[in-house]
Amino acid sequence: MATITFKGNPVQTIGTLPAKGTKAPDFKLTGADLGDINLATYEGKVKILNIVPSLDTGVCAASARAFNKAAASLGEVVILTISRDLPFAQKRFCEAEKIDKVVTLSELRDREFGKAYGVEMISGPLAGLLSRAVVVLDRRDTVVYTEQVPEIAQEPNYSASLEAVKKVI
Repeated sequence: MATITFKGNPVQTIGTLPAKGTKAPDFKLTGADLGDINLATYEGKVKILNIVPSLDTGVCAASARAFNKAAASLGEVVILTISRDLPFAQKRFCEAEKIDKVVTLSELRDREFGKAYGVEMISGPLAGLLSRAVVVLDRRDTVVYTEQVPEIAQEPNYSASLEAVKKVI
């Protein structure tokens, strides 16, 4: 269980992020077309999992925009922004913000991702949503970088996650 904060108040997550050097847990998330997406969908690619509480917040939106901008220089890296927002809302957000290099995925049907990655918040006003975190996976789905953002209202360390990506591409 990780302790993070929301506006300075303690919040607990259901667990901790997967350890560096371990195989990433598989998942079943819902894509914009309502199809099922799992790790095998992006087999052989480096992946950035940009995990956010909701794209309908300023910090989450900023995170999606920042990774979308970074994607232009990353080549074949896949950036997955994962939240519990409905795929319809995620699609509207991406269209409105002109985000076209980030794949949005939802926990619409299967709520195991948050548990497997230790990011489901279990206390505080946002309990039930995912915490803000970044996980980078190499081409074999080995975890090479993790960041559990300590304050939900804070953006992740983009440069650290992008440096981790550059080491495995």
